[in-house]
Amino acid sequence: MNRIDQRFRALRATQQKGFIAYICAGDPTLKATAGLALELERVGVDVLELGVPFSDPLADGVVNQLAAERALRSGTTLNKVLKTVADLRRRNCQIPVVLYIYFNLVHRHGVKRFARDAAAAGVDGVLALDLPPEEAGAYEEAMRRSGVHPIYLIAPTTPEQRIREIARHASGFIYHVSREGVTGMQQSVATSIRPMVAAIRKHSKLPVAVGFGISTPHQARAVARTADAVVVGSAIVNQIARLGRNRRLAAGVSRYVGAMVKAVKQP
Repeated sequence: MNRIDQRFRALRATQQKGFIAYICAGDPTLKATAGLALELERVGVDVLELGVPFSDPLADGVVNQLAAERALRSGTTLNKVLKTVADLRRRNCQIPVVLYIYFNLVHRHGVKRFARDAAAAGVDGVLALDLPPEEAGAYEEAMRRSGVHPIYLIAPTTPEQRIREIARHASGFIYHVSREGVTGMQQSVATSIRPMVAAIRKHSKLPVAVGFGISTPHQARAVARTADAVVVGSAIVNQIARLGRNRRLAAGVSRYVGAMVKAVKQP
């Protein structure tokens, strides 16, 4: 069974909510990324979302754009990200890994080859930001043949008919983007989360993860009351930017993330 399925099954069995952490692979280095992955697993992160840096990250706000720039300057490539995931698996890291990627990189690698290479490395899911499900036939087939979940986004403006269509294509979990626009930290939680999650659940039994804008333990706990999992990205990436190449990077970030994990998990 795919690690994502295993993790959400375990969460449901214990009536807990999941915590998904996003970091940009290669920021500040791929060695640092591996260390962060191990620490995030240790503090209870349920799924690790690894951003594959891209030169034109249209869905990302300034915090994640700068992280991608740093990662590209450090020499990060898709092949090196896959090697990092494979190295983590050899170190017995079992956290489910989702690649957050722009389809240009998949296309350039070759869709079938990408699916095979991702599965061989130990990737469990792929979120191709700019690939609509209507155009994803070959991609979905390749992913599923390789045992990798194609994960899709549902925006707060998505009409119900399209929710139904996206749900039909989705696998692993559905990612509900709680706000319009790009990624980034926000001062408050969107009021549309509860009705949108309810609308998604009418058309899918998959877990629903909610992200974009969640940046404090209080916000994470509030979202966890409705969602099956909470996704935090920019707030974590901001901590990585602040600590940079400090030797205490992994410890500092894990303490920060651990507080949010605790808020999501507490009864």
